Amino acid sequence: MTGRNRTTMLTMVLALCAFTGCAKYVTPGAAAGLSGLADADVRELLDRKPAASFPARLVSVRVQAPGYRSLTNQGYGGGRYTVITTRDVEQETHFERIGRLPMVAGVGPLNRLLLPQTLESFKELRLAAASLRADMLLVYTFDTSFHVQGSVLPPLTAISLGMLPLHEAVVTTTASAVVYDVRTAFIYGLAEATARESQMTSLWTSRSAVDDARLRTEAQAFERLMTEFDKAWVAIIAEHGPKSAGQSTSGR
Repeated sequence: MTGRNRTTMLTMVLALCAFTGCAKYVTPGAAAGLSGLADADVRELLDRKPAASFPARLVSVRVQAPGYRSLTNQGYGGGRYTVITTRDVEQETHFERIGRLPMVAGVGPLNRLLLPQTLESFKELRLAAASLRADMLLVYTFDTSFHVQGSVLPPLTAISLGMLPLHEAVVTTTASAVVYDVRTAFIYGLAEATARESQMTSLWTSRSAVDDARLRTEAQAFERLMTEFDKAWVAIIAEHGPKSAGQSTSGR
């Protein structure tokens, strides 16, 4: 099929969808730019020191780009990023797993009641974590993209469903995490993991069918992120933990 014929067919499909009222799926919002929220120059970043005590208390929070929304979630707060306080792919067992790591005194979520409506830097998150007497802040984000026939669909793109041409679609999610010192904003470590799933667009007959693919990839990416976080935590303890950390396996 020539490029002109493809364009003509796509135009016909879109016109028919508009006439018949085809269902639409909107791709989820973007990931938060974690590096762009530090609000510090190079010298200040280098001068930051670790100040957490061990065993450490952790607070976890998911952040996304401003205006984030998906079929199952929506961000809280405006500004340079938004906070997701409802867990849709994360499981309680994931955080129980973190709580069992050596030198972890406990881990809990960050409640939106502790956050201002305007979010401009990670200082707002650190202040909220400090009110919970936390030592470290685990910040993570999901970057989920849809690829159809080699083209990437941008965040918050509407896809007409039900009459899509037969193409392979790939859903890819990268989950990224940073561990901050609540007191000083020192960065202890990073973790990242990616998952992807492919299927034919002919299966995209409803919004839930498409979103199931997103949820599966995000769940797989977060599960793999937890494995990478385990490794990062071992490195954090080795470099910043007490000398007696190696003598304890319970962290209590």
